[in-house]
Order: sequence, then structure tokens, then C-alpha cells
Amino acid sequence: MLKGLGDLGKMGGIIKQALEMKGKIEELKEKMGDMEIPYAIGGDMVTVVMTGKLEVKSLTISQELLEQNDREMLESMVQAAMSGAIAKAQDAVKEKMTELTGGIDIPGL
Repeated sequence: MLKGLGDLGKMGGIIKQALEMKGKIEELKEKMGDMEIPYAIGGDMVTVVMTGKLEVKSLTISQELLEQNDREMLESMVQAAMSGAIAKAQDAVKEKMTELTGGIDIPGL
């Protein structure tokens, strides 16, 4: 009479898995703030530590670089270090999400 109700159990299982995945993703998002991803350039002349939430935790400029009194080089190195740190942090987050989702691309993550 009501064909197809046998698949409701499967649907319930899928929904349960989706809710579990959502919980794990939310947990990972919270942990991202605690992740520290360092990135250095110029033989550690400029070092940036970024969180998994793409927040700058620290920026260190070596005394050697400061003593060169070359504003353009300093600006260039800070910009390159920031860009590199952002890219490295994004890659680290993407890797963690891929591990969690089993490689499934979920829009909005």
C-alpha cells in the first residue's frame, strides 16, 4: 500500500550521519582557533604565526632586518610573510577538513 517506506530507515541513517558530521565540523572549527601555523621567510628574518581561523597570533621581525633601515624591503618581506602564512593556514585547515569529511567537498566549509 505505501511502497518505499522501507527506505525510511536508510534516510534516517543518512540524516544521523549528516548530523554527526556537522557536530564534528563545528568542533573542528572551534579547535582551529587553537591551531598555530608558523611561516618564516628570509632565513627567519620575518616570522608570522597564524591560527586556523586566519588570525595573526604573532609577527616577529629580526633585529638584523630592522638594522638595515630599508623600509621597502621590510614592507615587502612582511607582506610576503603574511601572504605565505595565510596560504599555509588555509592549506592546513583544508587538510583537516578533508580528513574529517573523507575528501567530500562540502560547500560553505
